[in-house]
Amino acid sequence: MPNEETTWAVREHGAIQKLAENLWWVDGSLPNMSLRRCMTVARLSDGRLAIHSAIALQEVDMQQLEAWGTPAFLIVPSGYHRLDAPRYKARYPQLRVFAPAAARAKVEEVVKVDGRYADFPSDDVVTLRDLDGTREGLMTVKSSDGTTLVFNDCLFNMDKKKDFLGNLITTLMGSAPGPRVSRLAKAALVKDQPTYRRELERLATIPDLVRVIVAHEKVASGPDARACLLAAKDFLRAG
Repeated sequence: MPNEETTWAVREHGAIQKLAENLWWVDGSLPNMSLRRCMTVARLSDGRLAIHSAIALQEVDMQQLEAWGTPAFLIVPSGYHRLDAPRYKARYPQLRVFAPAAARAKVEEVVKVDGRYADFPSDDVVTLRDLDGTREGLMTVKSSDGTTLVFNDCLFNMDKKKDFLGNLITTLMGSAPGPRVSRLAKAALVKDQPTYRRELERLATIPDLVRVIVAHEKVASGPDARACLLAAKDFLRAG
């Protein structure tokens, strides 16, 4: 029986951005705040789609997505990024849902989780794994133009906000401006700062790194991708 959580409800969102032949991205609004949320969709080598941090889109955009590939996996990267997860599961009952181990209980308040990131059937295009030193995970996508890293709240990259709630999150919680690890992330999501700092340093050495995508707002592309990781690691203690 449809309910408020599963009824398809579309909030304002941008146009789908086709970043690579197997990688799409779209940003959308959040209730009662100015922050933008981001959905990333990656197409595996067999044409199945992995949907990271789902956003309910207008029907014309959903039809475009369905024509591109078969929605097969729903990645819920955090217990706080589950807003449209029940809607996707209701629309696509065959979806297998994956969440970081630390977020599983919170995610399962709204949708059944089929596995942890370690259980995801990674292929040579899309992989999921735990992010060292944190309670979150990382999605990696290999495209013809290089490697894309998809983070969640362990890495922020946005401008300061002027509205009350946005200012609270971006200023008082240290989430902006620019690439950084916020105060909130360090308190709630980072288990070991030196380990996470080394993880960011290592990821910045990926030879064909072309993009860094985060949960909120800016995509860092080209040389900015590497610079984003190196800037963020300076917000963490060295070992």
